[in-house]
Amino acid sequence: MRNIIIGTAGHVDHGKTSLIEAMTGYNGDELKEEKERGITIDLSFTNMKKGDTNVAFIDVPGHEKLVKNMISGAFGFDASLFAIDANEGVMPQTVEHLEVLNILKVKNIIVALTKCDLADPETIEKRKNEIRDLIAKYKNLHLLEIFETSIYDKQSIEKLKDYLFNLPPRNITHSKFFRYYIDRVFSLKGIGTVVTGTVLSGKVKLKDKIYINETKTLTTVKNLQVHGEDVEVAYTHQRVAINLNINHKELKKGYLLSTKGYLRGFKLIDVFVKPVEGKELFHNMEVLFISGAKRIPGKLLMFNPEDKKGYATVKLEEKAFLVFEDPFVILHNGRVIGGGEVLNPISDPIKKKKKLALLKALNKKDFKTAFEILVQNHKRGFGLLQSYQRFNLTPAEALEIAKQLDNVFIDEENYNIFSMDVKKEIEKVIKDTYEKNRFAFLSPASLKLRLKWASNELIQSVLDEFVKEGYLIKEDNIYKRKDLGEVDVTKSVEHRLYQLLDNSGLTPEAPYNIYEKLNIDRKVGDNAMKKLTTSKKVVRLAHNLFVTDKNINIALKKMREIMEKEGYIDIKKFKEHMPMSRKYIVAYLDYLDQLGDVEKRDNKRYLKN
Repeated sequence: MRNIIIGTAGHVDHGKTSLIEAMTGYNGDELKEEKERGITIDLSFTNMKKGDTNVAFIDVPGHEKLVKNMISGAFGFDASLFAIDANEGVMPQTVEHLEVLNILKVKNIIVALTKCDLADPETIEKRKNEIRDLIAKYKNLHLLEIFETSIYDKQSIEKLKDYLFNLPPRNITHSKFFRYYIDRVFSLKGIGTVVTGTVLSGKVKLKDKIYINETKTLTTVKNLQVHGEDVEVAYTHQRVAINLNINHKELKKGYLLSTKGYLRGFKLIDVFVKPVEGKELFHNMEVLFISGAKRIPGKLLMFNPEDKKGYATVKLEEKAFLVFEDPFVILHNGRVIGGGEVLNPISDPIKKKKKLALLKALNKKDFKTAFEILVQNHKRGFGLLQSYQRFNLTPAEALEIAKQLDNVFIDEENYNIFSMDVKKEIEKVIKDTYEKNRFAFLSPASLKLRLKWASNELIQSVLDEFVKEGYLIKEDNIYKRKDLGEVDVTKSVEHRLYQLLDNSGLTPEAPYNIYEKLNIDRKVGDNAMKKLTTSKKVVRLAHNLFVTDKNINIALKKMREIMEKEGYIDIKKFKEHMPMSRKYIVAYLDYLDQLGDVEKRDNKRYLKN
């Protein structure tokens, strides 16, 4: 099924809702409040079908105070059907709506001159010329056609319908993650919570787990409908009603549903912004920021306070979950004053001069330069898994750009870019470790515990360079100093482990802390500890608690002395004679229970007669 989304716009009472009803037989003004007021106060939806083509109409408001609702609908139009009264012609709200469509880059405009049965040919021709001249002023708009219509002239309606059915839909890429703004939410008896909106990217299927970004909660898709028909999957650019397994009170218009893990929310958004004709923007201006169905109050902070357009940061009162190149409109005192595109949806701690250079690169889609700036700003790793949000690129596409960069290390498996500067930092850590402890046995995994920001691949590349230089040798996945000669790694570790445990007495540290002190790989350490326990040189008292055979005998001798002198031993008496934490005391008493000459009664241990 070919899906085409048409947004209708125009001045109040210019006949757009009647025009849709004439084409579809459906009146979008179905809500009680809409009926009473006689105007479309919120987004209404209807459609018409012919063969394998479905044309969905989003009937947006014409009332000037409700222009923000129109913005919600314009996010995803294939074209706009603009209703202009043949007698009244262009009105202030006509211009305002065209300004919004221009900002949101709704390229294709189809004009329906309405009520032509009430206008003479000269007036109609005059209106056409006025409309052509007006639309030509907007660089992002393209006038496809002007139709003379009347709801009483069936032939004029059919001609318009045929044209709409033959419109080519936009090219859609289905590979990106699911994203969907809620523009209506309600509850139906026997069905539950239903939301409506347009799939902005990706697809959604029955039983999918989808993420509500604003509340950080997951919900399940119970049912999907595309224009009243149940479907198993809905794709990019389709108008979809989604039945969700959640209370409708937990959702609001403007909430963003998506695949989990792709988006982060921020209150500081970097943008390129410009005013609409006849309006002015100024630094520190209070605005209503609108993108899709999301509306958030905020302040406009120009990079150069003297500028009236250009690069700016919008400081929002709540987090927005935006993507590179998302269009937005800003309102001031209820009126559209400007808009533009999101350039940097992720708030980076970056100096103003570098930030401006970054935004200029992003505005030109010079991603190579943008990557270079971001890598220098994120020396300890710039992740490409955020590429969907940052650049509207797949991680694979971002990886190809990263390969064009100089002086970087690319961890392709984990989609991460590191500045070569950080390799020197890793080199110093490794060199210092081996200088302090000639018997250190390291691996990428053991170093990763200290260098949490570095990837295993980056660490291994540095270790391998030391091998090439002849400083280290590699045995399995363990690196040791070459000048040690033939050293059995396992036996060496066993010996050092035993010594450290023995010197720790009755309260040794957990093994992973010991491994770190000895500068040995955790896997090597665990293997050595297993051999020591198998040979009974070391006793495992509890999880992560190991003592040497010498020390366990010291503990047992002391516990027996207490039982002989006091008659019994429990936690309190143990602590009086051998002060240590409860963790150790419990472990020693539990070990005592395993011996044949001791019996336990009511948490007390006694020597058997």
